Amino acid sequence: MDEHGTCGHHGHAHGDSHGPARTADLVARAERLAQDLGLQFTALRRRTLEVVAEEGRPLGAYDIAERLSAPGKRVAAVSVYRALDFLTEHGLVHRIASRNAFVPCEHGHGAGESAVFLICRSCGSVDETISAEIERSLDRTLAQAGFKPASRIVEIEGECGACQGRGEPG
Repeated sequence: MDEHGTCGHHGHAHGDSHGPARTADLVARAERLAQDLGLQFTALRRRTLEVVAEEGRPLGAYDIAERLSAPGKRVAAVSVYRALDFLTEHGLVHRIASRNAFVPCEHGHGAGESAVFLICRSCGSVDETISAEIERSLDRTLAQAGFKPASRIVEIEGECGACQGRGEPG
């Protein structure tokens, strides 16, 4: 998390937020979580998490299935969806609803903590951030409505700073 509360799920060249070290950290977190909860961290769940973490951009289930498949051994999208359900339920990946795609979650969220995704329409990067102001406002809105959310994910589409900078005359 940087000084802006951003985790940095970039597809940009201006930040190397994906790679072997990040993937290894995420897999280690998943293994600890599964062990602590007495759950199975199957080979398919592991490989699905690795593919999502290594990609550096949001991936759909069919893209993941394609990457997991080998000649003569096709991985079914339904199996990938089951693995993604497990990974999402346990806070290891997030689903970007507007893209029907998945990104890794670099950190654990507190109970009721919202995830705010900043999605660049130009380059496709996705940054995950948190905001105390959005949290407070959302808490008030939910309390007034008497609504109990199953998840608290906010998606904001626009243009990232790097893409904005590319469009300015030099």
